[in-house]
Amino acid sequence: MKKTLTILFTVSLALLVFGQTALAIPAFARKHAFNCNMCHVGFTKLNDFGQRFRDNGYQIPGQQGLEKTVFESAFPLAMRTTAGYSLYGTGGQSTGGFHIYNLDLLSGGVLHKNISYMFIYTPRIDEPAADFTGPGTGDNPAQLAAIESAAVVFSNIVRDKLNLRVGRFEPGFQLISSKRSYYILQPYEIYSFAGTRNSFDFSANQIGIEATGRFRPGLKYALGYINGTGANPDNNKFNDVYLALSKTFGKGEGQSAGQRIGVFGYLGWQPTALLVPIVSPVGDVNGVDNRGYYRFGGDISLNWRTFNLQGMAFRGVDNRDFNDFEPTLNYAFWGGVAELDWAGLPNNRLVASLMYNWVRPPDYNAVHKLDACSALVRYYLGSWSAVNVAIHAEFTHRQLGSVAPIKENLFTILLDFDF
Repeated sequence: MKKTLTILFTVSLALLVFGQTALAIPAFARKHAFNCNMCHVGFTKLNDFGQRFRDNGYQIPGQQGLEKTVFESAFPLAMRTTAGYSLYGTGGQSTGGFHIYNLDLLSGGVLHKNISYMFIYTPRIDEPAADFTGPGTGDNPAQLAAIESAAVVFSNIVRDKLNLRVGRFEPGFQLISSKRSYYILQPYEIYSFAGTRNSFDFSANQIGIEATGRFRPGLKYALGYINGTGANPDNNKFNDVYLALSKTFGKGEGQSAGQRIGVFGYLGWQPTALLVPIVSPVGDVNGVDNRGYYRFGGDISLNWRTFNLQGMAFRGVDNRDFNDFEPTLNYAFWGGVAELDWAGLPNNRLVASLMYNWVRPPDYNAVHKLDACSALVRYYLGSWSAVNVAIHAEFTHRQLGSVAPIKENLFTILLDFDF
């Protein structure tokens, strides 16, 4: 294994030194003839201008009605995929192989002044596997085909103070975006954690409607009414609600300048039974004996020069009817993530990051206690008329459980393509 790591490191170093050819630029940058660094610290992480651009319905702030629509310019289509080699070790054993980890097809742009859209489709990938669990078979492919996003944005209904996002979108309670993380194989662990019979996924895009806006100085809000089941049909007659507030001190959005703090609360319902199994023509079912669950927490983002320190923590409580371990108690847990990012070299060509994830379940379920430490380095190739290919090296050490813990190591080196 050490020999393999040495070879991979040598190849990576050679690519960092000699790789300089640009290929293409993503859709928004093509339209505006921008370097991708106009909106990104280094793709995929947004900078302050990129955050304002997104909040403004993919329109340059102050240019509403002046820029070309998708009907007046080349059709905005982009693609992202990653391919590389991974090594995995646990219990003194190791294995590894080549993989394609994902494939996203993206389109977004302005339909009319203050009306825009975002569409992301992830086609099915069977082999080679799109994750580290091995090739998919039958009804369990490595990447299921899905419409990850399909949303229309109505911007500036009340200038700056009221925008509406309708469809399937990344909800505003994700104060730290799971979709624009530098990390490819290491998720924000607390996002997907829930009680034993609660299917809610904090990281999933949701279907519904969301109102967003900003008030001076530096105060933003997001208020949503969503299905809570992601891409799946509704499983009960109730919908979920959330509210997120953030405040930025100083100039910027807290992405690459300024200092930001935020809080959020989420209230949802899930059924515990289907006493009368009625299914609508579009797949909705009439779940009954619904029980509530909630999430509340906050985030912080601190910037100094090209360093960004961000963290998020939240408390989750699921009704006791979702708790198979102690049915008389609500399933209460908490966890979070802390991440330190640094960008260096001209145009932020080099990015480095350290991240720590933790999940703390109830004491009677300590087998799911988790700690994960991760690190990565990304180097962006190109002439900087485009920023679309990155060499990515990532390492994670995970420890699951408190008694006789399972320890895992995962290393990957890959190319991240974004065209």
